[in-house]
Amino acid sequence: MNQLSGQHLINGQWTGEPEAGFSSFDPERNEPLPWQFCEANTEQLEAAVGAAESAFLAYRLWPAERRAELLDAMADAIDALGETLTHVATQETALPEARLNGERGRTCGQLRLFAQLLREPRQPAIIDLAQPDRQPLPKPDIRLDQLPLGPVAVFGASNFPLAFSAVGGDTASALAAGCPVVVKGHPAHPATTELVARAMLSAIEKVGAPKGVFNLLQGRSPQLSQELVRAPEIQAVGFTGSFKVGQLLSRIAANRPQPIPFFGELGSINPQLLLPQKLAESAEALAEQQHGSMMMGQGQFCTSPGLVMMLRGEGSDRYLSRLTSLIEQQAPGTMLTPGIANAYREAAHKLVSSDGVHLAAQGLPCTHANQSQALIASCSGDTLLANPELLEEVFGPCTLVVTFDHARQLLEAIRTLPGQLTGSVHGTEQEMCNERTLMVELAYRVGRLIANQMPTGVEVCHAMQHGGPWPAATHSQSTSVGAEAIKRFTRPMAWQNLPQSLLPQHLCDQSTTPQLRY
Repeated sequence: MNQLSGQHLINGQWTGEPEAGFSSFDPERNEPLPWQFCEANTEQLEAAVGAAESAFLAYRLWPAERRAELLDAMADAIDALGETLTHVATQETALPEARLNGERGRTCGQLRLFAQLLREPRQPAIIDLAQPDRQPLPKPDIRLDQLPLGPVAVFGASNFPLAFSAVGGDTASALAAGCPVVVKGHPAHPATTELVARAMLSAIEKVGAPKGVFNLLQGRSPQLSQELVRAPEIQAVGFTGSFKVGQLLSRIAANRPQPIPFFGELGSINPQLLLPQKLAESAEALAEQQHGSMMMGQGQFCTSPGLVMMLRGEGSDRYLSRLTSLIEQQAPGTMLTPGIANAYREAAHKLVSSDGVHLAAQGLPCTHANQSQALIASCSGDTLLANPELLEEVFGPCTLVVTFDHARQLLEAIRTLPGQLTGSVHGTEQEMCNERTLMVELAYRVGRLIANQMPTGVEVCHAMQHGGPWPAATHSQSTSVGAEAIKRFTRPMAWQNLPQSLLPQHLCDQSTTPQLRY
């Protein structure tokens, strides 16, 4: 494809020698694609973070309207890639075209959401007006602002080549906040990433933004990722990926001479709590919903439902019977990469080999490399409570169904759950009210509590919370999706007794921005 150079984007220039690097890969055909990409070295990394730092000096002063124009231009440029982007991403990920077209829409939608937020802020500026005659001491004039942190390192995710990658929520919210970004592209889809980066550059040039406001480094080396987090110019990190890698990079961020925030989303099994009355009334329908949700993206969603918890009783046997029937008819699917396919097979084997765990159903056998079989495992509540390692994520189309003998046992199991992105409760309104203790306990272990709905699908909106207690995320107080994500990349700063002429425009008395005055 003539549009691809295989190079890095640093300060508006394409640079590097792709011949000495790595190839893009087609997981469905199990063969390299014809595109070569550079491996970033230390010199190129230093150039990228230096470009971002230089761009920050100008970009941090841009008013909200200009930043909104940049985000809108980026959304338009990505939209314009159309079928070219879909075709390349399909080859690199084996994800279906319909899924990728939807993801492109979501990606552009979140850019436009942040643009709207900049133009029409929902939260008022907070101002404490001076009271010079107050006794025994006068009260100063204090106005609370949010300043951008500085250059942000963004790590592309394997499972969302658009919405959590080069121009995903981390990049969009950082740019909205006034922070340049240095993207470490995911090696599973470097061609997709370069196409997006070219669209970003065209938008930067169109609106006259500093060239270093968006930089892209390609590469497979773990050392590159670690050096990027250590770079003194980087002031925050956005990451979506595995617990192992996220924990390593988080420790590096915390142990720098100047520690920086590491906003990582690390994984979740998204428990599904089936209450007895609902289960008795709708066992088969609930099983069908579980099947549809766990198979979305071949189970490679961060919100895939990997754990079902229910009380033994009317409906529990019917639920498991219907779910196993659906899984036994399920065709195999291609995983995102050979490494992810191998990791899934190993984790699934470990799960079903655990004491007290039974293989309830398996999908149709794999026929090609890099495929996975859907799997349902089952165990008792006693087994789960005795083996907390059963609560580890199996990234792929796998669910553990746990049947409890009584509500006290179920409550104890909920209390042992590690932090999760989501948790769903399926029940009638009356039984949810009757089981409020279960609901409250689950709420304290998740970032989003869902009633009578599967967790897959994360709405990009003002109220969304996509994060959760450790280890679902490294910062339970923040979200990586939705309007509130911008707060990750700013810090509060108070202006005290400054003349009106020196205040930021949105804090002046004559500003049209909503203000809350005390």
